[in-house]
Amino acid sequence: MEIRHPYLMFLGDAPDQLAAKTANGVKVWREDWCLGQFRLPGCNADLKLPDMSIEEAAAAGVKTVILGVANRGGFMPDSWLVELEKALDLGMEIASGLHTRISTIPSLAEKAKAKGLGLYDVRHPTGNFSIANGKRRPGKRLLPVGTDCSVGKMFTALAIERELHNRGVKASFRATGQTGIFIAGSGVSVDAVVADFISGAVEELAPANDADHWDLVEGQGSLFHASYAGVTMGLIHGAQPDAMVLCHEANRPHMRGLPEYPVPSLSECIPYYLQAARLTNPDAQFVGVCVNTSSLDDAAAEDFLKKASDETGLPAVDPIRNGVGAIVDNMPL
Repeated sequence: MEIRHPYLMFLGDAPDQLAAKTANGVKVWREDWCLGQFRLPGCNADLKLPDMSIEEAAAAGVKTVILGVANRGGFMPDSWLVELEKALDLGMEIASGLHTRISTIPSLAEKAKAKGLGLYDVRHPTGNFSIANGKRRPGKRLLPVGTDCSVGKMFTALAIERELHNRGVKASFRATGQTGIFIAGSGVSVDAVVADFISGAVEELAPANDADHWDLVEGQGSLFHASYAGVTMGLIHGAQPDAMVLCHEANRPHMRGLPEYPVPSLSECIPYYLQAARLTNPDAQFVGVCVNTSSLDDAAAEDFLKKASDETGLPAVDPIRNGVGAIVDNMPL
């Protein structure tokens, strides 16, 4: 799917800032695409963007209204529908990260069809993907992988993309999840792809390219998470990464949602990821470690990163505290 920008970030009546996590991620990485935010009475989220009405957004040139919030139960309140119907009437498209498919809501579907406008359900891929062929293809690809889920894989890919651009290197972020798709403007939510087609979808997402071009493929799940290892394996084989970055969160007590599973060590993870990656790219290698050290003070974070580097023999950074320059220095550019 291709989502047109600029955006209006639709926050509706979000009860708190956490409910707008997706919208906030888009604002952080693509603030120049976000012309404003729309908030209903009672909304307690704020992206610090200009507040706009639907009419003001259309007049300002917004192309797509982004539903970047999660409401309880995943339903579409009537108070949202009135405004979203108005957006379609004014020529704007709508993209949603909700589990509920906006394309199945009759009033929205009818208006969108009549006006030739798009309704994008980013959690629900609509394309038909091929089975992966595993053939090597030109171009270079980097895949962040994790000791666990939700350890900063998307942030790492985006930070490396930005650093490469700053160095004049051709690079593209390839989104594989809902927030990433809003940030990239295109992509495929691979956790909703039928398992047999995940690797093929990633081959199409990061196709053959110039020899000096880098695709930064957004990672998902973890090879060590009992619930989500399958999507991770599909990503690894489809991405055929030349480089991987191991992502980790300091002081996480156990695998997310699985208190009986401890988080594996960095050195334990690396050989398993390499073995999986080298099925489709025998030259795959790790180029660094990214650690979320937000739970540590500066001194403790510095000590943690040094120990991580000593343990793995790789540059270890917190992208927020240190940037990712040391990792890019270690990439085979």
